[in-house]
Amino acid sequence: MDDDLDPGAVAAVLLRSISVLLRRVRQVPTPGELTMPERTALSRLERSGPTTSSALAREVQITAQAMGATINALQGRGLIERSPDPADGRRMVLTVTDAGRQALQDKRDARNELIAGALTSGTFTPEELRQLTAAAPLLERLAQHI
Repeated sequence: MDDDLDPGAVAAVLLRSISVLLRRVRQVPTPGELTMPERTALSRLERSGPTTSSALAREVQITAQAMGATINALQGRGLIERSPDPADGRRMVLTVTDAGRQALQDKRDARNELIAGALTSGTFTPEELRQLTAAAPLLERLAQHI
């Protein structure tokens, strides 16, 4: 195997470059900025659907108390709502509101615009843009196997 195809070396290069990209993209400001815990909870709730605060805390691996503070902040801003669990009225189920979905979409749109601007700035050749396009599904497949 070629030295430049050593899995350990490839992993190190990928982690370094993806980490820089993610750090830069996460810094994109949007109106009504969500904190990282708020964005994490809201995104996870959007993907997984209605759930309880304790189940969401377990899923994102934080304490129930920390999740409670995050949920209260999100609910106070109208980004999530609580309703009684139809199966067990003692429990409350969390759902993302339309405003919560819009807040997440605004953040995604800002990130996409930032990356699209960098891709069209003349820094990349058409061939490099094709390479980046070809690499995207590979990166997604890599993520699914971790």
